Amino acid sequence: MYQYTEFDKQFVRARAAQHRDQLERWQAGHLSDDEFKPLRLQNGWYVQRYAPMLRVAVPYGEISAPQLHVLATIARDFDTPDAALLAEAQATQNKIVGLAPQLTTNYGHFTTRQNVQYNWIPLSKSAEVMDLLATVNMHGIQTSGNCIRNTTTDELAGVAVDEVVDPRPYAELIRQWSTLHPEFAFLPRKFKIAITGASEDRAAIGWHDVGLQMVKNAAGEVGFKVLVGGGMGRTPVVGSQIRAFLPWNQIMNYLEAVVRVYNRWGRRDNLYKARIKILVKAEGQRYFDEVETEYQEILTKDGALHTIAQAEFDRINACFVSPALDLPSMTDEWLAKAEADISIEAAKNSAFARWIVQNVVLHKNPALRAVKLSFKRIGQAPGDATADQLDAAAALVRQFSAGEARVTHTQNLLLPWVRLDQLHALWLEAKALGLAQPNIGLLTDMIACPGGDYCALANARSLPLAAAITERYQDLDELNDLGHIDFHISGCINSCGHHHSGHIGILGVDKDGKEWYQITLGGSDGKVLSGAAVPGKVVGPSFSSFEVPDVIEAILNTYKELRQPVFGRHEYFIETLRRVGQDPFKSAANGARHPTEAHTT
Repeated sequence: MYQYTEFDKQFVRARAAQHRDQLERWQAGHLSDDEFKPLRLQNGWYVQRYAPMLRVAVPYGEISAPQLHVLATIARDFDTPDAALLAEAQATQNKIVGLAPQLTTNYGHFTTRQNVQYNWIPLSKSAEVMDLLATVNMHGIQTSGNCIRNTTTDELAGVAVDEVVDPRPYAELIRQWSTLHPEFAFLPRKFKIAITGASEDRAAIGWHDVGLQMVKNAAGEVGFKVLVGGGMGRTPVVGSQIRAFLPWNQIMNYLEAVVRVYNRWGRRDNLYKARIKILVKAEGQRYFDEVETEYQEILTKDGALHTIAQAEFDRINACFVSPALDLPSMTDEWLAKAEADISIEAAKNSAFARWIVQNVVLHKNPALRAVKLSFKRIGQAPGDATADQLDAAAALVRQFSAGEARVTHTQNLLLPWVRLDQLHALWLEAKALGLAQPNIGLLTDMIACPGGDYCALANARSLPLAAAITERYQDLDELNDLGHIDFHISGCINSCGHHHSGHIGILGVDKDGKEWYQITLGGSDGKVLSGAAVPGKVVGPSFSSFEVPDVIEAILNTYKELRQPVFGRHEYFIETLRRVGQDPFKSAANGARHPTEAHTT
């Protein structure tokens, strides 16, 4: 993973010191609340429904064992609210009929943008937390505010068998270019970039303000396919291709042009129309033309400033140090024995066999595998990890993955450097910790935002629905029979749970102060199994919280009735849906309504 330079380390420590100074001035009354707000936001400190929320940056998802240990310490020592505050929040939640409250403390939360969040740290302790993060080169810089946010990428970057180019050095270049960029600190709205270097899009690039796919042209030259104007929220839009091939060393110049034009013409008079997707949708080719004009002017005036020199790329690339792996001499005989041993253990234990199929991914190095630890289990919200679980995960990462892990887009943790002959030992350890559920890619490996349990913007709660579906579908035979399903839940139209891209999506809506839920079907984030990125379509009028689990079950039962065999297997849910259309599923959903419930559109 990327090794921070001394400049990087000093920069992070300086930001922590700046935050401490700003906090103390605010506490002393020398900064008003309005003056302090943009300062804390620039370091990732929000104020949510009940308490502050900290978002810690994990650039392109790479995280080390020492960093996980520090995150565990923060969860244990700082993510604890005042008892009176927690009691007040619990009492408020108890007044909402139909869904049990999901309030918990002393944990971290893996997000869809490969970051980590906390929901209960008092602002009075924020400087201590920032200092602690800085000891392991972590921070919250630009995890909030109308700026360029954390660049995300494929969790398998650098190890994927289908990788064309490793995107991590380019993601790091984007991080350094965008951090505290003086021109882009106050954009019309937040700005998100995703990058992938593989043939399969595991970074959902079509759903970002800018999506970058690394490609090679006929001459073998490296470049970028550039998408612009993607996003979810009230107006889900898949990004449009603005460049089919951009030479790799021009990416900073081109991003500069893309963001300058957005900064110039993006709307600031309407929060809901401020994202670049609205500008691109409204202006179309005119926006594209102006970006091209701006790009050419940049090349003419100061192209040398942003054009990536080979020496600079080599410097950044050299910071991605391959882990020191204790690998045996990788002979054909060693590989054959390691694979045979796995087959023997899988034959003995069906749970291990399922884990190998669902949670273990092939690696560029035949002697290694990438392994996903599942943070989707009964009793905890999707992506949540207690202090003890973070410590335990750090120990697994140190023992089995050369000290490196990745936070995934689907709110899990991936170990990218696991020896083939240590898979069974890792499974035993992970199983004892409750992190070896063989459900990756299945229904219960759902994405869910914190929703109304924590977020002040949410119309409804996400976590109790996630818990209800998880509890209902615990039979592994049933989950495997249902097969691959992307199931996403958002508590409001801001779509932090990415409901638009779910094969099955749930959106919380408000009606007369009550929680209701829309169901969408047919969305995709762009992976091979799902097809091109596309937003799902709403099934019909909203459902009550009581009805949603039955509605989901009815939809899945309809799928099982209609699916057909294909290539020696059943059709996946998304394949059946696209073949037969929405109508049978709409009928099934409406048939699952409770007759005593009054419904809303």
